[in-house]
Amino acid sequence: MTTPPLWTPAEIAAVPGARLLGARAPATGISIDTRTLAPGDLFFAIRGVASDGHDHVRTALAAGAAAAVVAEERAADFANAGPLVVVPDVLEALRALGRAARARTAAGVVGVTGSVGKTGTKDALRLVLSGFGPTHAATASFNNHWGVPVTLARMPRETAFGVFEVGMNHPGEIVPLTAMVRPHVAVVTAVEPVHIAHFRSVSGIADAKGEIFSGLEPGGVAVIPSDNPHHGRLLAHAGASRAGRVVGFGEGAGADVRALRIAAGPDHSFVEADVLGRRVAYRIGMAGRHVALNSLAVLAVAHVLGLDIGQAASAYAGLVPPAGRGERIRLRAPSGEFLLIDESFNANPASMRAALAALALVELPAGGRRVAVLADMGELGEAGPAAHRELAEAVAAANVDVVFAAGPLIRDLWEALPPGLRGAYAESAAALQPAVLDAVRGGDAVMVKGSKSTLVSKIAATLASRFAPAAEPLSTAAART
Repeated sequence: MTTPPLWTPAEIAAVPGARLLGARAPATGISIDTRTLAPGDLFFAIRGVASDGHDHVRTALAAGAAAAVVAEERAADFANAGPLVVVPDVLEALRALGRAARARTAAGVVGVTGSVGKTGTKDALRLVLSGFGPTHAATASFNNHWGVPVTLARMPRETAFGVFEVGMNHPGEIVPLTAMVRPHVAVVTAVEPVHIAHFRSVSGIADAKGEIFSGLEPGGVAVIPSDNPHHGRLLAHAGASRAGRVVGFGEGAGADVRALRIAAGPDHSFVEADVLGRRVAYRIGMAGRHVALNSLAVLAVAHVLGLDIGQAASAYAGLVPPAGRGERIRLRAPSGEFLLIDESFNANPASMRAALAALALVELPAGGRRVAVLADMGELGEAGPAAHRELAEAVAAANVDVVFAAGPLIRDLWEALPPGLRGAYAESAAALQPAVLDAVRGGDAVMVKGSKSTLVSKIAATLASRFAPAAEPLSTAAART
């Protein structure tokens, strides 16, 4: 049986204001980036802050795009380039196609937001739900004003479950996104002082995260963290929405989905939980207490969708950390094997503490060290100096042996550390990198973390490329322990 196209020419032509010029082939995908475009994709020439997609239209068409969606005022520039879909506004056309995808689907739709853990929870939901039917979710953090409509527009018509991550930096940004997603279940993973520079208080962040409930389908379910200090504020937002029910998750006695026991291991966790009266025990294939707590939210979603909780919980054994979010790579230095823990995708105070806590669980061989390579946490505003300085407690609690620090903000942490923990400091990740490369030795566990803007991810990438992979994959070694 032939898989139907993602979008037919007739459906593309139905986008408000669209004119098809030579575009008569069905689209098998959606692209906004020629570097990842596949033949048959419908290319949207979106104008971004740093670039204009119209500059890449000819490249997209030469690469086999089904058509390029271009703005009316630029259509003449591509008269002979290939098939076009001419629209008044390219981003609005993408949103219209996303709304059309949502309108045609019969899938159970889940929306996820939160100060921390939303991408990991989205990935876990995709893993768990895919065991029950075709599941669609973005492979990356496509959670903003263009990422959400792209993910919607890419949703195949045969999808059984759709999972959508919804993010924000400022108040009001989630409202239009959740209105497009129209989730049956909306999850808030946590409320923490992330992007606090754009808010007067953490309560304001709670209000912004609570916006996700405004898009709930009538009778939908709000899933909220029962143990969070802003639980009451989230509950109020859910109550003001069209939610028919609220499900809380956490460790406290009042949680509907409650962790009875979390046993954290060096590269995994075991959880015993009560899921609205059903007791389950399961293994999670990656480390981190925060991952275990967010698994409760995933099981809450599974319950709401009427799925078998035992099967949903057992899927967690197959969870693996994605690149930049706890990925573990065993490498071989001249003095022996060491472990790289790549947490470099992004950072905030809550995720930094979680990463340090996970580092603390790593079992070291004799002579091994816990090495933390840390860079600035961004968008903290006036709270920045204190937030960085206060990480010294988390460093001590994690039994870190040496810290390498990069950036003007992380200097507050550096100066709060005992001299014996100070490895090296530099104003940038690039300047710090040589010291890290020289210091790494066999037996070490090296965790790299910082905000995306610091480019500390390049230190992790250089470690992974400079040193050869260990002879035995980490997963094989872990299976024997």
